[in-house]
Amino acid sequence: MKPEAAVAVVPPSIVTVTMNPALDISTDTDIVRATEKIRCGAVRYDPGGGGVNVARVAQELGARVCAVLPVGGSTGATVAGLLEEAHVPFQAVRIGGTTRESFTVNERSSGRQFRFVLPGPLLTLTEQQACLDRIRTASAGARFVVASGSLPPGVAPDFYQRVADIAHASNARLILDASGCGLAGISSGAFMVKPSLRELAELTGRPLETQADQIEAARGLIDRGITETVVVSCGSRGALLVTAGGGRHVAPIPVAGGSGVGAGDAMVAAIAVALCRAWTLDDAVRYGVAAGAAMLMTPGTATCRGADVEQFFGGSSDCADPAEPPGAHAAPG
Repeated sequence: MKPEAAVAVVPPSIVTVTMNPALDISTDTDIVRATEKIRCGAVRYDPGGGGVNVARVAQELGARVCAVLPVGGSTGATVAGLLEEAHVPFQAVRIGGTTRESFTVNERSSGRQFRFVLPGPLLTLTEQQACLDRIRTASAGARFVVASGSLPPGVAPDFYQRVADIAHASNARLILDASGCGLAGISSGAFMVKPSLRELAELTGRPLETQADQIEAARGLIDRGITETVVVSCGSRGALLVTAGGGRHVAPIPVAGGSGVGAGDAMVAAIAVALCRAWTLDDAVRYGVAAGAAMLMTPGTATCRGADVEQFFGGSSDCADPAEPPGAHAAPG
C-alpha cells in the first residue's frame, strides 16, 4: 500500500476528515435466521466512513477534493487501493491498528437491512497528532473542511474542536457531521453542523417531538456559538435548515425504497459542493436532499450518480414553511 496518493497541485475545494474509516462490505440473502448458517450472494466492497463517502460524492458532483484518513493493516490497504481505483485524491496516515470493517446484509424476502458496524482501531496520541498535521497541510487553500463520522477508540471528544481550530486558521469553513461525543465535544468555530434528528435529540436530552422543538434545539447550538448554521436530516420527512434568523422545512423527494447507507454523507457532500458554487443556503440544502435521494438508488455504499442528483434537484420544490406537515417520502437520515 502506498502511504498516500498523489494530490493535484491545485488546492482542493473540499477536504474531508475521516478518523474512523471502514471497508464497507455489502451482500444479500433470502432470509436472516438466528443460529443458522446464512448463504449470501455476491459481495460488494467500497471504501467507507463518513468523510470518505463525502469525498467520493463531492468528486462525482465535480468538486476538487482531498480525503484525509488514518489507515492500517490489510483492511486499510484495501481501502486505500479502492480510493486509488476510484481516482479519489487522499492523504493517508499510517497507524499501527487495523482499519475496521462494516458489514451490511440486505434480506431479500422482507426488504430489511442489517448493518453491523465495528468500533475501529485504537489511535495513539502520536497517530492523532499526525492526522491533525496532515489535515492542516491538506486544508491550506481549501474552501471547506468536512469532518464526518465517528471517533475511534482513544480519540478525545474534543478532537473535532481541534479540527475546527485548524480550519479557522486555514480560512476554511468547517462542516461537522458527527454524533455522540464527537458532536458534543465541539464548542465553537463550525460553519455548519448536520445532525440527524436522533442525534440532535440525544445531544439535547429531549425527545424533540414537534418541529418547533427541533428548530429550538438547533437554534440552541447557534446561540451557544457552536455553529452558524444547523441542518437537521429528518429521514423520510426531509430536512430542517436553521439559522439565527429562523428555521424552515426542506421538502423530501419521493424515491422508491432502497439502501439508506451513505445517504446522509451524500447530503453533506452536495451541500458543500453547492456552497463552493456560491449557491444560497436554501438551494444548497435542497441539493443535499436531492443527493441523499439519489443515494437510495445505489447498491451498498456505491456513489450516487451526478445525473440523478441533478434530475432530482431540478424537480424538487423550494423550502417549505416550518409549519408545513412533513411528507412521507425518502430522504437522507
